[in-house]
Amino acid sequence: MRVPARLLPLTAATAASALLTGCFSSAGSGEATADGKRIRVAHMLPPRSGLSPLSDDAFKLSRWSTAETLVKLDEAGDAQPALATKWQQSGRTWTFDIRDGVTFHDGTKLDAEAVVRSLTKAAGASPKPRILDGVQLTAKAEDADTVTVTTGTEDPLVPQRLSSPQLSILAAKAYKGRTVNPVGAGTGPFELVEVNGTASAALDRYDAYWGGKAKAPGIDVKFVPDGTARAAALRTGEADIVEAIPVSQAAVLDQDLITEVPMPRTNTLYLNTEKGAFQDASLRAAAREAIDAKSIVEGVYEGRADVAEGLLGPALPWAAELRTPVRHPKAGRPNGTTITIGTFTDRAELPEVAATLQQQLQKAGFKVKLDVREYANIESDALAGRFDAFILSRATVLDSGDPVAYLYSDFASDGSFNISQFADSSVDAELRKAGDTKAGDSRRKAVVEAEAAVLAKDAAIPMLHERVIQGDATGVVDAAHDPRERELVTADTYVK
Repeated sequence: MRVPARLLPLTAATAASALLTGCFSSAGSGEATADGKRIRVAHMLPPRSGLSPLSDDAFKLSRWSTAETLVKLDEAGDAQPALATKWQQSGRTWTFDIRDGVTFHDGTKLDAEAVVRSLTKAAGASPKPRILDGVQLTAKAEDADTVTVTTGTEDPLVPQRLSSPQLSILAAKAYKGRTVNPVGAGTGPFELVEVNGTASAALDRYDAYWGGKAKAPGIDVKFVPDGTARAAALRTGEADIVEAIPVSQAAVLDQDLITEVPMPRTNTLYLNTEKGAFQDASLRAAAREAIDAKSIVEGVYEGRADVAEGLLGPALPWAAELRTPVRHPKAGRPNGTTITIGTFTDRAELPEVAATLQQQLQKAGFKVKLDVREYANIESDALAGRFDAFILSRATVLDSGDPVAYLYSDFASDGSFNISQFADSSVDAELRKAGDTKAGDSRRKAVVEAEAAVLAKDAAIPMLHERVIQGDATGVVDAAHDPRERELVTADTYVK
């Protein structure tokens, strides 16, 4: 059981604070200068691949506004201009006009050849960036300011794909070694000037930024995996912006300093539809009716999550606007049917969720066994269908900002992450329709129809949508609160 933060011994809080002592002792430690204050950021996860943009480290480069992409996404997930000013489609080929007047941090000019170089390196990487998994993509410079991107099959999501931070456009100097080195090679308002392994990084304002001079003179980053230490950094004033404050710590902080950001992440109970108790649709319905998601949100997440109305949550606000009631099968009687529920320890709340579900389902007449392990030791069993049910915290939009890939992966007959072992031809048809529909309102409508088709079969029971808790110290102005975790410090962010 989680120990509330307010009951932690003083020595624990003191130790956490000590972890941050001296974290931001480099030049620009938050003291005012003629150019203003540098922004001190406490990040949760250290770099895993030396800040290579071809890895998940790309999202750090994006959140520091140092590396940029051809396209960016608006709140609805629609593509908007960034390093490309416009684009058009002709079958399998998209043509992009490259923004004029952009320079990399080493002073070289952005042109079509630079774009082709970065996209070609990404397309040929091993492993490929997630956004290109299963996608054949080639890029060609038509002239100095025009690039064509061609895919193996017609793809309505090419602009959204090119918004992925893993497809950032970097200067030629970044590609001179075996790994991609982003230091001094981006186009954003802040230049990455120093990386100290998995400990820290520093960025300075790039005054020649094409979008206008940033308001802060620089960013000092410290990687702090310990959640208690990150919370202490906000409380003691050691950091200005703090990523991912644990739920257990949020209650003891000044509530004016924290913002809860809805995440495109759903806590879902996947039911094995192929064998065992939940092959019976009436028992799947009985499980759905037995679950009280509100008590899980209030008891496990201390109210810092949202009760699910569907698979897609408030981070995708258009889903609620388009959703209509779903007709479910009639619930049967469990009559002591034994089921085994699996989940993992890597996300601290999930074992507590499992224990709560066990109580709720037993009250409804099931006999429930739990199997809780580290994710690395349980994933293969989950994918092989060795549980009657499995609790998963699942991202519902991947790098394109579009949920079709998640829905197809989890619920198509040939989906690569089909924990429910679910196969239904009518659902497959809805998923294919959504995938083939042009980006925009029509695609969003098709996505919600596909979601309804899945929910009508009770293949999965969405319980809650998680939030991330971000800390912004007094004096921080215009820090980004981004559900997709692509933005954090922007050109408009500064500390008073």
